[in-house]
Amino acid sequence: MAKPREVKILVLIVSALLLVSACRGVSQSKKAKAGSAEQNQTPASYDVYLPPTKLADLEDQTITESSGLVASRTSPGTYWTHNDAGNGPLLYSFDSEGRSRGVWRVTGATNFDWEDLSTGPGPKPGTNYLYIGDIGDNDGNRPEIVIYRVPEPVIPNGNPVSTSERPNATEPAEAIRLRYPDGSHDSEALLVHPRTGRIYLIVKEKSTKPGIYAADAPTVSGAVVTLARIGEVDLSGRSEGLINGGAISPDGQRAALSDYKQGYEFVLPDANAPFDSIWKQPMRTVDLGKRKHGETICYRLDGKALLATSERLPAPLIEIVRR
Repeated sequence: MAKPREVKILVLIVSALLLVSACRGVSQSKKAKAGSAEQNQTPASYDVYLPPTKLADLEDQTITESSGLVASRTSPGTYWTHNDAGNGPLLYSFDSEGRSRGVWRVTGATNFDWEDLSTGPGPKPGTNYLYIGDIGDNDGNRPEIVIYRVPEPVIPNGNPVSTSERPNATEPAEAIRLRYPDGSHDSEALLVHPRTGRIYLIVKEKSTKPGIYAADAPTVSGAVVTLARIGEVDLSGRSEGLINGGAISPDGQRAALSDYKQGYEFVLPDANAPFDSIWKQPMRTVDLGKRKHGETICYRLDGKALLATSERLPAPLIEIVRR
């Protein structure tokens, strides 16, 4: 039989062990809660958007390298795209079911290496303009790049529909000539702010921190504008930096980028924050679905969804709706 003193010592040891176990449990519980909170706060998730849905394949088989995409402002429910380098200076329109709504030749423009498409204000108040980014430079030897700015055509209803063989003609395009401050760069992402018309380019470099360049659109025709490097996109752990498309939401509060794998979105913290601060905000990852060689991203006209197409035929039209 154990002596009273031995029993007392045994009780103290058991109590101490129970106390240590309880403390460890509380510590693990706190760590679990902290980890859960961090997961809930992480911006790199698919939770903001629903899974991607393929709406249609583009009907026009001459759209073989859809390299830019934007929602029409003059004809709601329709979209504009263009082909990549080596094709004519043509803009293609289609609806949300992929049906062709016509083709326009951009008057006074050439397609050296069209890579992206955006929309915004321009010289004439109350007129919406399309901005066409002739900004590709695979060899890194262009001393200047060009953005063509042209009033957005109104897409007519009904038939006959113009084609690439018999296109309609836009109004004369203005050529905005741009230079980088630090040598030539290849770029495939053009973003234009929907209210200010400020131009943003994200360079396409195999880097986890590709540069962001910006300039205010010129008011004098023919002027050469020098871009300013305003920051970089931190893609560490998510991408090799081959950004190939960009867009700003119609309300100017969001910005989206794409690469060959997926999409990314930045959101301003409040409506009064300066837009250039958006690049310092947490970045969300967006699933853009199955694309064969995706190089486009844009916002739907109401800003409640992202859309994407793909080079190569058949060219899908993919929609990703925000929850």
